[in-house]
Amino acid sequence: MVGETADRLGLQCYVIGGWVRDLFLHRPSDDIDVVVVGSGIVLAEEVAKVLGRGTHLSVFKTYGTAQVKRGDLELEFVGARRESYTRDSRNPIVEGGTLQEDQNRRDFTINAMAICLNKDRYGELLDPFDGIGDLERCIIRTPLDPDITFSDDPLRMMRAIRFASQLGFNLDGETFDAIERNKERIGIITKERIAEELHKIMLSRRPSEGWLLLDQTGLLPLIFPELAALKGIDVKEGRGHKDVFLHTLKVLDNVAQSSDKLWLRWAALLHDIGKPKSKAWDPQAGWTFRNHNYIGAKMVPKIFAKMKLPLNEKMEYVKKMVDLHMRPINLIEDTVTDSAVRRLLFEAGDDIDDLMILCDADITSRNEEKKARFHQNYQLVRQKMVELEERDRIRNFQPPVDGMEIMEMFHLEPCSLVGELKAAIKDAILDGVIPNDHEAAKAFVIKLWQKKQK
Repeated sequence: MVGETADRLGLQCYVIGGWVRDLFLHRPSDDIDVVVVGSGIVLAEEVAKVLGRGTHLSVFKTYGTAQVKRGDLELEFVGARRESYTRDSRNPIVEGGTLQEDQNRRDFTINAMAICLNKDRYGELLDPFDGIGDLERCIIRTPLDPDITFSDDPLRMMRAIRFASQLGFNLDGETFDAIERNKERIGIITKERIAEELHKIMLSRRPSEGWLLLDQTGLLPLIFPELAALKGIDVKEGRGHKDVFLHTLKVLDNVAQSSDKLWLRWAALLHDIGKPKSKAWDPQAGWTFRNHNYIGAKMVPKIFAKMKLPLNEKMEYVKKMVDLHMRPINLIEDTVTDSAVRRLLFEAGDDIDDLMILCDADITSRNEEKKARFHQNYQLVRQKMVELEERDRIRNFQPPVDGMEIMEMFHLEPCSLVGELKAAIKDAILDGVIPNDHEAAKAFVIKLWQKKQK
C-alpha cells in the first residue's frame, strides 16, 4: 500500500534501518522507518488518507518527518537527507539528499540496509556497506570513517555498545578503537539520552556484555565513575579480595536469567556500590566491607539524580534492595528465628520475592558445595517466610491499633508518646510477643500504658 501510493505520487520509497535488520535476524520488530527520495511528509499525508478512518497522522515539519498510526501499525516517514555537524553539537545541519547519501549517514552497516517498496523494484535489497555480511559475522561496524561517525554524534558510541549487547555481536576492531579515541566526546550528550541507552543494555539477555564494553572502551569512568571504582583487587599480607566489578556483573547476569524487571537489574548493578567507601583492612579478618549495604543505599539517590534516573518509587525500590540485600544471608548464617524473618518480611513488603532473587544471584562462589549449601539455606528461609506470612500476615502490615485509637484510649494529643506506643505494638508483633490481632494489640498497649503510669 505504501509502495503503491508512492508510485502514484512519483516518489521512490524504501523501508530502511531496524526493521530490515530484524527481518534478516528473524526478530520481531515494530520499528518501521520509510525513507522517501523527496518529501516524506507528502507521502505520509497521502498514506493516511488511503488508510482512512481511525488513522492518526503526526507531522513534524521542523525535522521533515511524519508518523502514521493505525491500530498496531506505526510508520515513520522521512525524506532522504544528508547531514553535516558542528563540533559542539550532535544536532546535524540537514539537507535533502539521495538514498545513498541517506545510507551514508546511518550509524551502522546493519542499520543502513534498505528494501525498495516501489512496484518495479519491489523487494530489492540495497546494501552498499555489506550489512548482510556483518549480520553473518555478528559485527557492529560504521558505514564510513568511525572517527567521523562518533565525533559527529557521540551517542552512536553508546548505541554501538548497546547493539552489541542486545544482539550478542562484537565491535569491529576499527569501530572499537574509534570509540576509545573519541570517548571524551560523550560529554556533549545529555544524561537522559545516555540513560536511555543504559536501560536498553540492562534489558539485554546478558547485560554484562554491554558494561564490559563500556569499561574496555574507556566510557565507563566518564558516564558512571562509581561503578568503575569497583574494579581491581587490593592485596595485603598476601590476602586479596574478589574484583567487585566482575562480581557485580555476574550477579547482574544471574538476575537477568531470573527476571526481566529493569529496576531489579539496576538494584543488582548497584548492590555493592558502597564497597569502595567501606573497604578496610583487619589483621584478623582480612579485607572487610562492613555496612556497605547501608552506605550503598545512601549513595543511590545521588547516583540517580546525577544520571537523570527517576527520583520516584523506582529509586526508592532500588535503594531498599541495596539496603536489604545482606539481610537474608545474615539470617542463614545465624539461627533463623521467627522474629528476624518477620522483620525482613515487614521491611521488604511486596518486594520480598525480588529481594530473594537478588540474594540468590549474589551467590557467585566458585566452590560448588558452598553455592549449593547457600541456595539450600535460602530455600529454608523462603519456607519460613511462607509459614509466617500465612500465620501472621506480616507483609506490609500496619499495627492493628493505630495512632488515632491510642489517642482516644488514653486522651492524648498528638505527641511522641503516641508514636512510641504504636512502635511498641509493631515490635511486639514482629518479635512474636503478641499475634497480629486487634484485641491482643489493644490489651498489650493498655498494659504498657499502665506500667508507664506507675
